Amino acid sequence: MKKAILLLFLFATACASVTTSYDFDKTANFEKNMTYGWDKHVQGLAIDQLTKKNIISAVDKEMSVRDYSKSDGPDFLIDLYVKLEQEQSATAAADGAGSYGSWGYGLGEGFSTTAVDINKYAKGTLFINIIDRASEKIVWQGRGEGALDENVAPEKRGAQINKAVTAIFKTYPILPSTDK
Repeated sequence: MKKAILLLFLFATACASVTTSYDFDKTANFEKNMTYGWDKHVQGLAIDQLTKKNIISAVDKEMSVRDYSKSDGPDFLIDLYVKLEQEQSATAAADGAGSYGSWGYGLGEGFSTTAVDINKYAKGTLFINIIDRASEKIVWQGRGEGALDENVAPEKRGAQINKAVTAIFKTYPILPSTDK
């Protein structure tokens, strides 16, 4: 349940803070196979329904602008995977630079304090896998990673999920059609 709640905020970060990467099978023919469907595992993904619906909608849009169409007998299957990790960062800031004393002596003497701020946060990664249905092998995988922001307003989540999925799909081998 904790994963489901944290994932609600996975794409609640600004698009600039989502780091993307990808990999693909260079022998796959992405232009020949132009139909897709959702892998059965997506429905069992341990995230809340609204977030899952927003991600699916964003991926459907990206596939549509690349002239793919949904099919009951698709060429490609789309699967999603979510990974969450607890991260920690520390920032140190020194205050005070010492003193010269009243006669110019004592360089480096005096007092100095160092404040250490420890920030704990969750980092989430969304994997979007495109699977060749015939071979059952992943032919493209896009990843988006970012810190989770638990304070984002609910009305902004959908738009931010769209931005994150669009950023992930920028590396897809088929570019969006210019007429969509």
